Amino acid sequence: MPRPLPSTEEAARILQAKRTRPQRAPIPVAGRALTKTLKALDTRFGQGADGLKARWTEIVGEALARRTEPSKLTKSRTGEGASLEIRVEGPSAALIQHQGADILARVNLFLGSGAVERLRIVQGPLRGAAKRTGSADKATVRRRAAGPLDAAAEKALADGLAAFPDGPLKAALARLGREVLRNDGGGPAR
Repeated sequence: MPRPLPSTEEAARILQAKRTRPQRAPIPVAGRALTKTLKALDTRFGQGADGLKARWTEIVGEALARRTEPSKLTKSRTGEGASLEIRVEGPSAALIQHQGADILARVNLFLGSGAVERLRIVQGPLRGAAKRTGSADKATVRRRAAGPLDAAAEKALADGLAAFPDGPLKAALARLGREVLRNDGGGPAR
């Protein structure tokens, strides 16, 4: 004759009283096991270029951060200061080279006195450029289309440009005149 199955409460009580296998200890957290090793590595090698990349805009300022990014921080084997390699977009390299002493001073203020002694400038495209262009930059912000001029201002502009022959120069002057009149309050040119 089949034996009836125990209810949920009875099964819980039986499992508490009798355990067929010993309960395993939980797996230790990886962060706790690696903390000592990571601290030793950080003390020995430092944060490297990644620590600088995270706060590069704060270190060198908005204008330089748009044109540069730290790519490599190489520590000297003799214990002297490190060498910082900066990636710079094409023609900006000459300007950045002239500001090298200021950049070194700012980086040493962030990393500690004498941490970086040399600056190496490498020309090339910025790898973090896609991330930077996503932010609202003055050059990428679209302007709202301006409304049309009133009829009197448009007529005055057309009369002023009547002496010019039709072509791209006249069209460019008309666009310029419209913008000037819009910014001037829409009245006739003075």
